[in-house]
Amino acid sequence: MALLRSIATAVPDHRITQAEVLDVLAKARGAALPARLAQILGNSGIDQRYLACEPDYYLEPRSWTGRAEIYDEVGTRLAHRAAGDALDKAGLAPAVIDAIVLISTTGTMTPSIPSRMIEAMGFDPSTQTIPVFGYGCAGSVLGLRLANDLAAANGGQNILLVSLELCSLSYDYSQFDKKNMIATALFADGCAAAVISGRDGPAGAPSFRAFDQKTWSGTCDMMGWEIGRTGFDLVLARDIPSFVTRDFAPFCDAFLAAQGLAKSDLSEPACHPGGGRVVEALEAYFAPELSGIPATRDVLRDHGNMSSPTVLFVLDKLLEQKPDKPILLTALGPGFTAALGILDPQGAA
Repeated sequence: MALLRSIATAVPDHRITQAEVLDVLAKARGAALPARLAQILGNSGIDQRYLACEPDYYLEPRSWTGRAEIYDEVGTRLAHRAAGDALDKAGLAPAVIDAIVLISTTGTMTPSIPSRMIEAMGFDPSTQTIPVFGYGCAGSVLGLRLANDLAAANGGQNILLVSLELCSLSYDYSQFDKKNMIATALFADGCAAAVISGRDGPAGAPSFRAFDQKTWSGTCDMMGWEIGRTGFDLVLARDIPSFVTRDFAPFCDAFLAAQGLAKSDLSEPACHPGGGRVVEALEAYFAPELSGIPATRDVLRDHGNMSSPTVLFVLDKLLEQKPDKPILLTALGPGFTAALGILDPQGAA
């Protein structure tokens, strides 16, 4: 299995608190807000988030053209920053990267961001570029699995994984239905990059042990996008916290058992947080063996749900603590799909 050489993160410039979100929405509606919206924002577990644009930008009528321009400008800038920092932390030059994997579900470009990065950042012209669309919140764990497999090819390769999402581009303040209120309460923008290597690396470097994923039948309507007239419209149709208890928990139990692990054998897990109620459901699953998932809560509080990169923000935070037991990676996303991984933080067991 491959080594995790580095993780780096980046957020856009525009910070907004939950209290400020209420002010923006009141301005958008031109009237008092539904009491339900204040309750959703207050129960989200989020204090602040970062957005691609000034909050007032989202008051303008949404359009495919306008949102695509923001994805191009801000998304490219964040991807370059996170990728450059990840390479610097790994001590590797762009020229020794064999493949760039981009995970992104909130926008797309042709040529893709990784294709454009080759000339802009000095990658070798032969570098393989792999843009992956549609994984949503499960994207980084599924992306790490893909990068791990690519790293094992051709006798060992260096892979740059970039996970980029500008979830705010889906905001539609012309609609005040439940799904738009949830999107406004939870989703944010961010980017993370990681270098995964199938070559020799520093002694004791974190290494992957195993991955698995499962897509449940009859669940395509749980989460995703619909193609709206002016942009992506959120699909969020079922109770995900209940799904964690009923369906995710036995799948995770079986995955750990297959690796000869119990929950008590783990360091604090790196979980995609989803939202406050999802975090509570995950905490209930890990109890009593684990006393909580504070790093997951901290990232949700300070950054909101950035979709795919969020779990890499959590993993980066955990690795700074130098844990000595395996780290479980978890994420849930469209499909409806669960993605799991095991990282040995001090190298192969």
